[in-house]
Amino acid sequence: MPKHYTITIEDTGESYRCVDWRSVLHGMEALGKKGIPVGCRSGGCGVCKVQVLDGSYSQRVMSRAHVSEQDEAGGCVLSCRVTPTSDLRIRVLGTMKKTVCRPATPTGTSPV
Repeated sequence: MPKHYTITIEDTGESYRCVDWRSVLHGMEALGKKGIPVGCRSGGCGVCKVQVLDGSYSQRVMSRAHVSEQDEAGGCVLSCRVTPTSDLRIRVLGTMKKTVCRPATPTGTSPV
């Protein structure tokens, strides 16, 4: 029986549920959510790089061109290459962060 975990994107305050057999990135996409930049979806571009602030995950091999051993030791991973094993709190680091991560604004107001 698959387990579901809550993924919270610290940059935007948004969260979504992700099944344990999907990558963090694919789980977000499957629900039509936004918050993590999407690139190649297979670990080759580095666009979906995040830092896991809290929680645990399993990971597949990641390109050292985008995630160094030091990055990985600090919780930096490609969200397309990790699956949650607990609830996660993440921070977006990818190159397209400014395009995707916009804090939610209260209803009836516009961002300045």
